[in-house]
Amino acid sequence: MQGDPREPPHVHVTAGDQIAKFWLDPVELASSKRLRAHEINELRNLVERHQAAFLEAWNAHFGS
Repeated sequence: MQGDPREPPHVHVTAGDQIAKFWLDPVELASSKRLRAHEINELRNLVERHQAAFLEAWNAHFGS
């Protein structure tokens, strides 16, 4: 797991040259590159479904 513990909990999603960053609490798009609106919406839904697991992993790695 990588990330900056000085930033709020977040996840990065990459596929080739497509990139998105989502804050986890609340789930919100922080930035994106080369993604269409419907792709961002799909990713947001995915992050929302797995929010608890992502936050648990973040806290286990960086501390709460």
